[in-house]
Amino acid sequence: MYSLARYWIAGLLMALASQAQAQATQKVVDIPTRPGVTQRMLVLSPPEPKAAVILIAGGHGGLQIFPNGSFNWGAGNFLVRTRQLFPDQGLMVAVIDAPSDRQSPPYLSGFRQTPEHVADLKAVIAWMREQSRVPVWLVGTSRGTQSAAYVATELSGPEGPNGIVLSSTILIDRRGRPVPAMPLSKIRVPVLVVHHSQDGCALCPFSNVPGLMEKLENSPRKELLSFSGGEDKGDPCEAMAHHGFNGLDREVVTQIAGWVLAR
Repeated sequence: MYSLARYWIAGLLMALASQAQAQATQKVVDIPTRPGVTQRMLVLSPPEPKAAVILIAGGHGGLQIFPNGSFNWGAGNFLVRTRQLFPDQGLMVAVIDAPSDRQSPPYLSGFRQTPEHVADLKAVIAWMREQSRVPVWLVGTSRGTQSAAYVATELSGPEGPNGIVLSSTILIDRRGRPVPAMPLSKIRVPVLVVHHSQDGCALCPFSNVPGLMEKLENSPRKELLSFSGGEDKGDPCEAMAHHGFNGLDREVVTQIAGWVLAR
């Protein structure tokens, strides 16, 4: 009896998730950010969003989103491949590309901690807030955490995000400034740190996460969500390794969404 009930509930939850997915709309949007520059993003909207998230991929960040919503690069990135799971949890989503003036190499490399990048994301935050009328969060993974954290140190109040999520945070970086080296005491919004305890990327050692948490001293609400298990394949700094929460997609997104909505 218990087993049958469990399977029935599981089937019901799957059906509800499928229904939510069917109801979410998808469109590609280009908005002006700086003079002569536009920002392209793929937007997914559930019928009545409870919050909104701006997903910032890692790597060089040049997704090159096509008008039909497909990607020239980065489709396997943790946040890109899980984008539909966020609307399933009631969150409006914007997956951002590199801006129009960064549509060739090195894309966002060397650009994530610049005033121009802040201006682009400021415009995206404002657009999402206007469209959704709900709190807007920045969610970055890997190199995307350098974008999310930096913007949160530069923008506050109505111009900034309502909170940020840092997944697989860049904790060591010889080519630039890692997240712990930023003035994180300036961040005064909630911060969720999500990390795999077995992350094998040399830039993201789990042993350095406590030091990151300590530096978020002025965040009114902060927490570390750590995960283990899943699958570990290929380059330890890529999306199919523990670094990208391979095999744990739904579990990780569900917990991120729950934390954001618990605000």
